[in-house]
Formats: sequence, structure tokens, C-alpha cells
Amino acid sequence: MSIQQIRTTDELQQYIGQPGKKLLFKHSTTCPISAKANEEFRAYTQNSDTPAAIVHVIEDRLVSNQIAEELGIKHESPQIFLLEDSEVRWNTSHWKITQNAIKEAVEQ
Repeated sequence: MSIQQIRTTDELQQYIGQPGKKLLFKHSTTCPISAKANEEFRAYTQNSDTPAAIVHVIEDRLVSNQIAEELGIKHESPQIFLLEDSEVRWNTSHWKITQNAIKEAVEQ
């Protein structure tokens, strides 16, 4: 499944508002930890039907800040959320973002 890049707060609102399970990944394009997490995220999405979106935290800081505010979870980067019907069901950050961790969270 392709990964949607979210660049505006409007796109973020639309994405969060979609029904069902979906992944939202906050990625820092300058961080080596985030680069590794991004590899894991992309590897997971290649074999998944779960909708997935990415926000580049430096380039789209406004959107990144909006995520922390909207979801009520302190900003970290890299950071991933599993949303279901606009609610956060799971989130983690940094080295804990692995293909297996994502898979387990989605399948729960």
C-alpha cells in the first residue's frame, strides 16, 4: 500500500477522521534513528493493507505540532501511532519502531 505524505493540517484532519485502523508516522529527515525507523515502517507497509501516512517533522513542523496537540501525546521523533476511528490505540518511538512491533499493534 502506498504511504500518504501529509503536508497540511487539513490533510491531517481528513486522515485522522477516516474510519478504521491507520498508521501515522512522524519522521525526521535528518536523524539516523528516524531513518532506521522509516525503513521498518516502509517494510511493514509493503505487505499491509493498513492505510499509512507520514509527516516530515522538520519540513512540516506545523503539522507535526498539531499531531501532538490533537492526540495529546508528547512529540517525539521518530514516532508512530496506530489510530482507530480517530483514537490512538498504540504509539511508540525511536528504536521501538520495528516491523514486528507495528504488526503486533495492528493485529491486536
